Amino acid sequence: MADAGERDVRAKGLRELVARGRAHYEGGEYVEAEACLTEVLRENAAYADVYDMLGVIYHQAGRLVEAESMFNEALRINPSYTEAALNLVVTCNDLGKYAEAKEVYENAMATSKRAPRELDPFAKGKIANMHADIGSAYRAVALYEEAAREYEQALALCPTFVDIRTELGNTRREMGDLTGAIRELEQVRAESPRFASGRLKLGLVYYAAARREDAAAEWRAVLTADPENRAAKMYLALLDPAAADKK
Repeated sequence: MADAGERDVRAKGLRELVARGRAHYEGGEYVEAEACLTEVLRENAAYADVYDMLGVIYHQAGRLVEAESMFNEALRINPSYTEAALNLVVTCNDLGKYAEAKEVYENAMATSKRAPRELDPFAKGKIANMHADIGSAYRAVALYEEAAREYEQALALCPTFVDIRTELGNTRREMGDLTGAIRELEQVRAESPRFASGRLKLGLVYYAAARREDAAAEWRAVLTADPENRAAKMYLALLDPAAADKK
């Protein structure tokens, strides 16, 4: 029988595996995500979000029966998991199980009404994106303080939404707050180093801050991952017309 130390090490390993799987999942790297998340399930870990992510991956691959099983398991672990319930509704409809889809939907709505103060990940995501949309509207008319406030409210709900954090960083750059912009965009890079948009924007902020070498490093990193990225080539040409051919 494992002692407390061994259990702690195992739990930490599982959390790291889930984090890697989620990062791949959010980056659209479903093959890599499936490998990590399937390994988590081999440990019999009761992580509802892992089952939900695998369900989405299976659904995208047309493996509808397996997707249905994953969403059902996510709901067994967390009956209030609205996102998994809605994913199951879509999957049941795709399988022609219309009566089951209706029942799942009605149960999800009833559960939501019974616990109106509890925000599940799906609801948080929806509200966060609404704040981000309002932020974009403010930013479009140069109301940068208001835009930043909306993006911050979105991130308070969903701090791992790197696209929204990138928009916050870009807004701070437009406000002239280069220090704040660098802080936000470096956090995006740390959390999602393969997110090209974040690294492109970070390069622009470094460039505005006269950190030319740092800017070039960001844009070259994007080209390393995507040699045909036009934006990275264009930005490198700001520094040196020949630099776009270097990595």
